[in-house]
Parts: sequence; C-alpha cells; structure tokens
Amino acid sequence: MSVVISKLEEQKQVNGLDFPLLVTPHNSDVQSNKMAFFNWVEDNKAELHDLLIKHGAVLFRGFPVETSDEFEKMLDQTNYQNMPYVGGAAPRAQVTASRIVTANESPASEKIPFHHEMAQVPTPPGYIFFYCETSAAKGGATSILHSGEICEKFFEVAPDFARKVEEQGVRYVRVMPEITDNTSAIGRSWKDTFHVSTRAEAEEKMREAGMDWEWLENGDVRTETRVLPGIRFDDETQQKTFFNSIVAVFTGWNDSRNQGEKAVTTANGEPMDANALEQLVKAMDELCVNFKWQPGDVLWINNHTVLHARQPFEGERRILASISFK
Repeated sequence: MSVVISKLEEQKQVNGLDFPLLVTPHNSDVQSNKMAFFNWVEDNKAELHDLLIKHGAVLFRGFPVETSDEFEKMLDQTNYQNMPYVGGAAPRAQVTASRIVTANESPASEKIPFHHEMAQVPTPPGYIFFYCETSAAKGGATSILHSGEICEKFFEVAPDFARKVEEQGVRYVRVMPEITDNTSAIGRSWKDTFHVSTRAEAEEKMREAGMDWEWLENGDVRTETRVLPGIRFDDETQQKTFFNSIVAVFTGWNDSRNQGEKAVTTANGEPMDANALEQLVKAMDELCVNFKWQPGDVLWINNHTVLHARQPFEGERRILASISFK
C-alpha cells in the first residue's frame, strides 16, 4: 500500500499504536493532483479501513482536499455508506446535497464534552469523518479519546457504579424545541432531529426508536429513550468500550428546556453518580489527544472505539462532518 505514516506532535500511543495515525502523501502527484488523490483513496480503501479499525482514528494531512465537494468525493471513493443525521441533538446545517453537514454549531465559548456520536439512539453511526475548512485563530481543537482506555479507568475509579451502568444500561431524557435553537448545543428541533414536518411523522420515528414522548403546550416534545447500553464490547478490537453519552449529557445537556444532571439515568431511574463522573471527566482530559486543525485536514474516526469532543475557540472556525453506517 502506498501510504506514508508520519508523526504528529500531539499524538500519543494507545496499546502501542499511534493515536491518531497520521497519513501524508507518498508522492507529489497524490499531493497536488486531485484525480490522482481520489484514485489513491479508491485503490487503498480496504487498507485504509483496516488502519482505522486498528488505530481508531486516522488523520489525513497534506492532501488536495480544498472544498466540501472534494471532501464528499473523497468519501465517495470508499465503501462507507452515507447515513442521514437522524436522532442527533446538535444543531447542524446541510452543506452538500448528499452527505456533508456542518459539525456541531454550538457557541464557540462552549466546550462540547466527550461522547460517542449519537450514542443516545438505538442505531448510532459506525464511523465519523471530519474536514477542516477553516481553522480557529485560537483554540478549537478536536479532542479524541480511546474508549477502551477510558472504560478501564471508569472501572478503576468507580467500580460499583461502572458495574451498575454495564448491567443496567441507561436512559436519556430530552426536551426538543419545535424550532431549532442555535444558542443551545442540544437545540435541534424535533422536526430537524427526525427529518419530519408533522407530529404524526415524528411519533412514527419515535415509536420506531422505542421512545416514550409527551407533547408540551408550546409545541416542544419531551422524549425518553428505551434502555440503551452504557458499556459495549467491540468485536473488532476485542475490548469493552465506554459507549454512551453519559458525560456529555450530564455535563452538557443544559439549556432553557433541559437539565443535564436529570437528563440521563440508569434503567431503574437512578441518577448518575456525580462524584464518579467528576473523576471520569478529569481522566478524560488527561488521557485525550487535542490536535490543532490545519485547513484541508481530514479525520476519520471509528465511532465504535473512539470518543470525541471540541474545545472552545476564538475567531472563525468551520469544520464539516459526515457519518456512516457500520
């Protein structure tokens, strides 16, 4: 395979492997010729996927990806099947006609906590792809964290609570507005969340997902998920993962409609252990990788095994995203 593995200042080693793996062009043709680059992706898509599974995250730097359409065309050369962004909480805008949307558009001053993408829905995406169109003048790093590593830490710092989460699973509660609220990190409307225009259509989607719901007088809807796993076993890497949105919900699902500390419970309706999550948040910050975006960077993430977050920033920042089925 024609792949050059390079070193990234911010990367670390997880299980003896680069995290993230940094891939750079192997010749000047692939570096400057877009068609040569797309052909290279298609020719090596199986090997690139294997590297993604092995390392959890692959950063492509120095390749000729200059627009959202070219980012989409890169993904079109792979076998990753486009997945509509149905069920997520974050406000987003469609960028291309097909598979590219904006990353979470919550205010720049807010940190987006660690999470597996859409872990609060029954069928979350298998893979996430990010593209840097504009890097922030200050801050704005995307943080990545190996889920197997933080899962081990979870059982170390709070063994009793970790076992409870593993054995019971969790439920998520969210009030969705009728109209998307871009001032909130979880302000996506129920219409945009489920890609519908009527209550009847929304109810059909919620029923399919096994959710309970209650319509509020102002047009908002209060939803409660079915019981979902809090700890999962990843067959490809043979490890337990902290596959959930517990930390993101508990610390970040706060707006005029929602209170994070009440938005996630165990299957029995018990609240989260605040002390355990406080220790876990500290461990996440210690174990993660915060890498600085450069324009044209493309990051592939295995959503089964890697969590991601966003640091606050100043200035303009535009990161685009796409998700894929398993």
